[in-house]
Formats: sequence, C-alpha cells, structure tokens
Amino acid sequence: MGKCFSFTSTRDSCYKYSFENAGLKSSTTNLEEGTTTIHCWSPKKHNQNKPTLVLLHGLGANAMWQWDYFISPLIPKFNVYVPDLLFFGESYTTRPERAESFQAQCVMRMMIEGFGVRKMSVCGVSYGGFVGYSMAVQFPDCVEKLVIISSGICLEEKDMDQGMFKVNSIDDAAAILLPQTPKKLKELVHLSFYKPTTNLIPSCFLSDFIQVMCTENREERKQLVVALHKDRKLANLPKINQTTLIIWGEQDQVFPVELAHRLKRHIGESAQLVIVKKAGHALNLEKPKVLYKTMKDFLFNPVTKSESNGN
Repeated sequence: MGKCFSFTSTRDSCYKYSFENAGLKSSTTNLEEGTTTIHCWSPKKHNQNKPTLVLLHGLGANAMWQWDYFISPLIPKFNVYVPDLLFFGESYTTRPERAESFQAQCVMRMMIEGFGVRKMSVCGVSYGGFVGYSMAVQFPDCVEKLVIISSGICLEEKDMDQGMFKVNSIDDAAAILLPQTPKKLKELVHLSFYKPTTNLIPSCFLSDFIQVMCTENREERKQLVVALHKDRKLANLPKINQTTLIIWGEQDQVFPVELAHRLKRHIGESAQLVIVKKAGHALNLEKPKVLYKTMKDFLFNPVTKSESNGN
C-alpha cells in the first residue's frame, strides 16, 4: 500500500500562504551570539500608529496552525507578531535553558533587538500563556495587556500527586502532550476538545501529522514540559500588575478550571476571568469565534475588573 498523501505538509503550506496573504512575512532573529534563533511571522511594515500584539502558541503544531483564524481580523487593528517558541517551527537554541523564563527572554529580545518594538500586548494559549506571564513578570514596562488562555500557570508540583490531572506522572503527561503514536494523539484530542472527532480521522492522517509536527525536537520539548512542573509552587509565582484577561474552557481536562480561578485569585483585581461553556482546552481551535470576540472586547476596549462568564 502506498504512503498516504501528506495532508499535514499541504495544510502547512496553505497556512503559510494565508499568513503571507494577510500581510505578514517570515523572519528570523539570531540571539545569544548565534546560539539561539527565533522565527517569527511579523508585519511587512510596522505601523507606528497601531498598537502591537504578540501571539504565543502552545505545545503541538507550529504557531500558524494555532493562530491562523485570528490573523486577518486582528491585523487591521494591531501590528501582529507570531513567533515560533524555541523547539517549534524554525526556532531553536543550543543553550541548556528550558524554563519558560528563558523563552520569555528570547521573545522579548526578538521584539526589541530584531524589530525595535518595546511596547506590546501579549496573548498566550496553554504553554504560550506560561511564557506570556513570564514576559509580564520580567518586563513590566514592555507588556501592557495580557491575555492568558487555558494556561495552568498556577499549578503546583503537588497537584499531580493529589489527583488534579488525568495523568499520574509527568512522563505520562509528556507522552500525551507530545504524541508519537495515533493512539496517543487520539488521547490528546480527547483531552483537549469538548467534542472530539478523532474516530472519523483515518490513522494514516494521524501518523502523518505526528511525523511532520511531533517528531522533531521531541526530547527538547519534553524537557520544556518537565521544567514547567518541577518544583513548581504557587508561593514562588510572582504577581503581576498588568490588566489581564483569563479565558478558560469549562470542560478543560488538560488544565482543570480550578486553575483558572486560582490564577484569578493570585493576580487579583487587575484580572478578569471568562469561562467558556461547552468548551475544552483547545479554545483557539474549538471555539475560535467566541475566543476572538472575547479577546477583541478586551484588547479593543477598557477592561472591566470583575469576574464574568462567557457563552
């Protein structure tokens, strides 16, 4: 039997065309004396009269797959920058650092040294939310507004031992978050979506996605997951003062909704929480219209510093 047509590679090419057609260009910035390269989709020309928005992706496919829906509606209002975080897409480092704080430093250095941009709002989904929060902590004068989507920033190492998550160990978590078999990819989809549809997808398509998107830099990506969890304590998490929007799926099985309320309490009055009903972890893929409207209302208008519920 012949090899399945690579839907993943074809889809990736379509996303590249979509980003270019929306007015973005592919660019790379070299940092750390050439040891680190950050790839980013950036405006073909930065408009000084528009605010800047940085979109940070989660684990899984590269940034294009996770943010494509949002590019065209956001570009008229913002200078939009969409980087690939280290070990995703074309971004890579030979340095040993794996903490989200290093990712945050690299993104900020890319924005300042590569593009000359020092003021921005940041939106991060899942793993990208960890990085965005760290940017807000480390660079408070640069990050103006922050959007956190389905990101368990307030998790503690002890939470796994106490049964908060669907997995029992960080190795089990990495095996699902970084799937290497169609079975594990199906598990990831079932954990990430309120209404998963993997039973309708042929195994060859799942295998193709894994081969194209999940095999490269897998060990380094696992180290990123381990670094998020190891010795994590809420007491050690710095508080931020930026106006923050927290968006969460009510049925999130990757980072349970309790972590959303925990984050809201931790940040305090400068944070607003929106819970999206009938939605899981992958809000950007499962509920893009609802997510965009929620983000738009926050980014385009003054925020109301109170907890609210979404539909």
